[in-house]
Amino acid sequence: MSEIGVLGAGTWGMALARMLCNSGHGVMVWSALEREIDEYSSTRRHPNLPGMVIPDGVRFTKEIREAVTDKDIVLFAVPSVFVRSTAAKAAAFIPEGQIIVDVAKGIEPDTLYTLTEVIADELRRNGRGGNVRLVALSGPTHAEEVARDMPTTIVSAGEDMRAARFVQDVFMNTCMRVYTNPDVKGVELCGALKNIIALAAGMARGLGYGDNTKAALITRGMAEITRLGLAMGCQETTFYGLAGIGDLVVTATSVHSRNNRAGELIGQGMSPEEAVKKVGMVVEGINALPAAMEMADACLVQMPIVSGVNRIIREGADPNKVVRELMEREKKPERY
Repeated sequence: MSEIGVLGAGTWGMALARMLCNSGHGVMVWSALEREIDEYSSTRRHPNLPGMVIPDGVRFTKEIREAVTDKDIVLFAVPSVFVRSTAAKAAAFIPEGQIIVDVAKGIEPDTLYTLTEVIADELRRNGRGGNVRLVALSGPTHAEEVARDMPTTIVSAGEDMRAARFVQDVFMNTCMRVYTNPDVKGVELCGALKNIIALAAGMARGLGYGDNTKAALITRGMAEITRLGLAMGCQETTFYGLAGIGDLVVTATSVHSRNNRAGELIGQGMSPEEAVKKVGMVVEGINALPAAMEMADACLVQMPIVSGVNRIIREGADPNKVVRELMEREKKPERY
């Protein structure tokens, strides 16, 4: 069995910590919020995962050094905007050859790095991690269902396939099936950008539109993500798999999706700020918008749905007007 340090005590980090512990692995959880450590270690409950009991075998610590020392896997489960700062805190304690798994989904706006690239860059800045082995774990995986042992599939992606297969073996169990993929950039792009399309699907529902609209947004949204991915050198098959269309479907349709819910509230008339406050958790699709627009411009790729969501979220455009413009725009003889 393996020793795993989990950085982040949000819903996804804690659902995975429980699952890994129940599979027989040693698990230690760290959070930058000390009150979370105090609360979860005493109550063995997470407020956003009702009904889930944190096993006694899950240990908690307020010291990031303890969480990453002598671990077979260090799991980054913090929101995307905190990945770099968390890597900076952990850098001094990360040994050469460490397997690091990122389960957050996003793109850093200033650098346009995926999150495994953010971790690698921050470790290099701190003179560490020359040989770290980075894996992205991504797919159609809501924490609320993993916390209830519902059958789930996910992708372990990395350029180092030995590390990706090791992660596959550690995370595989009777309720989670893990696949591998060497196209880590494609997997991470899917994980970040599908949240934007999920916002669009939620907005459509909030505006009173139906299943036809949702289906159009999902399929044409994935076409946009695929175009960008191919322009960036990713593998086309990645976008048709679990990390691509699979993750988009679940995020754009599920009652558990915070991006979908936030989009619905915006469609009903709330401001983005009000919607995020109402959801009560990080809405990664909003965080991903600046980077998505920059990447599309840099690659000369048209992404009309993503652009429309950007106009609504960041420029205050009327959602109904954006929908009309999407429907009436000039025809394009394009495959995707």
